[in-house]
Amino acid sequence: MSKADVLFVNMCREILDHGFSSEGQIVRPKWEDGTPAHTIKTFGVVNRYNLKEEFPALTLRPTAIKTAVDEMLWIWQRKSNNIKDLKGHIWDEWADENGSIGKAYGYQMAQKYQFAQGEMDQVDNVLWQLKNTPYSRRIMTNIYNFADLKEMNLEPCAYSVTFNVSGNTLNAILHQRSQDILAANNWNVVQYAVLVHMMAQVSGLEAGELVHVIADAHIYDRHVPVIEELITRPQYPAPKFRLNPEITNFYDFTPDDVIIEDYQKNPQVTGIPVAV
Repeated sequence: MSKADVLFVNMCREILDHGFSSEGQIVRPKWEDGTPAHTIKTFGVVNRYNLKEEFPALTLRPTAIKTAVDEMLWIWQRKSNNIKDLKGHIWDEWADENGSIGKAYGYQMAQKYQFAQGEMDQVDNVLWQLKNTPYSRRIMTNIYNFADLKEMNLEPCAYSVTFNVSGNTLNAILHQRSQDILAANNWNVVQYAVLVHMMAQVSGLEAGELVHVIADAHIYDRHVPVIEELITRPQYPAPKFRLNPEITNFYDFTPDDVIIEDYQKNPQVTGIPVAV
């Protein structure tokens, strides 16, 4: 069975059984009908995924892996903040009339800084360090730029990644301030699992562990029945994953270079209400 399924079920059960409800508090998100969107949350969730053992895609429901990868590359590779450069539509509600989401996500990745090895952006700095100083404890990115928050249409949820090399193994920690567990949990896990694999391949390393740290892991009140049904579904073995081995430059990867095989999964969950 997929270990990602087991982690997901245990996390959801912990939130539902022992989480803190925001009922009675003033909350920012609203449902489409204007009703406050309350949540049940757990603080400080830490999930560890061993990428040497399996690719952590849920089988409880399908994850649109290539669409998720396209969004990850939109931020990390294309360094864009415009939805016109994105195949999916999950950012549409956050974009202005020109397609921009403001000074967020890819915009922050594109900003250049003066590093010891010269001026470059955060992604290029990671790539340079993985090849030249792989045992550094300073290989990281951070897009939560306080100076630009007022010009972001959405403040970053997944905001920082720390890379760390042990021997020939590349590990990473994804830091996330907040996560809608039903809508986004496995989406983000899959994205950053693929990112670790890509970074490892172009740096002559092996993908190791992805550690996902979520400060506020929450389930919305109207998602509870969906989650309760979802976590009782059958669980299947994780799908097989590989990258196009011919790619040696991170900027050459496309979603088509991600090969997923034997992905057995349950039916998709549809009609999920989204709080804004």
